[in-house]
Amino acid sequence: MNEANPTQPLVEARGLTKAYRMGNRRVEVLRGVDLLIARGEFLALRGASGAGKSTLLHLLGGLDVPDAGRIVFQGEQLTGRGLSALARFRNQRVGFIFQAYHLMPDLTALENVALPARVARVGAGEARQRAAMLLERVGLGGRLGHRPNQLSGGEQQRVAIARCLVNRPDLILADEPTGNLDSHTGDGVLELLLELRAERGTTLVIATHDPRVSGRAEREVQLVDGLVAAADGVQPT
Repeated sequence: MNEANPTQPLVEARGLTKAYRMGNRRVEVLRGVDLLIARGEFLALRGASGAGKSTLLHLLGGLDVPDAGRIVFQGEQLTGRGLSALARFRNQRVGFIFQAYHLMPDLTALENVALPARVARVGAGEARQRAAMLLERVGLGGRLGHRPNQLSGGEQQRVAIARCLVNRPDLILADEPTGNLDSHTGDGVLELLLELRAERGTTLVIATHDPRVSGRAEREVQLVDGLVAAADGVQPT
């Protein structure tokens, strides 16, 4: 791993394109996206449904690969890596939070949070200790043995936040993390994310339709028809 260079962007994306087949039709989702993400910043990614927000998050986090363009993460070329290398990258460097939580239904909260650490070959005892500490931090210290169907939507999202932090990622990518929550619960989840980001100095990118979420960001990037249409705040160089 390269040593961190404080003047270097955490993520540099250049000319990203991505298209999918829908029947006989080819749909261009991203059409040449350029984006720099600074270390430690909170960036909001906005745009209408179908603008390419989720696709861009998936590319930045190594869940998918672009048709063209390149992604450099902390000075290392991400584009062109094989599937196993991308899986290791995701597990060790990126934390994902999804609107639908994506918790394992047969695992307890503690087991769900510890799972990425076990995949990263962290010992069982340490993985459980990390998971318990994080669940305590997100206010679920008394719910370690509960399965997802025994938790509210807000509690499930807190488990998902703890899970995304268990391997101490450099980057958190959150796709509409408050979209399935009522406004009060969503506000609490956002505050928790911002507190944890401030404590750890983690870079946070949230795709959202919610102006209350984007209004808290240091910078807002708008996607329109697969292109970056506007960027508020200072673009890192």
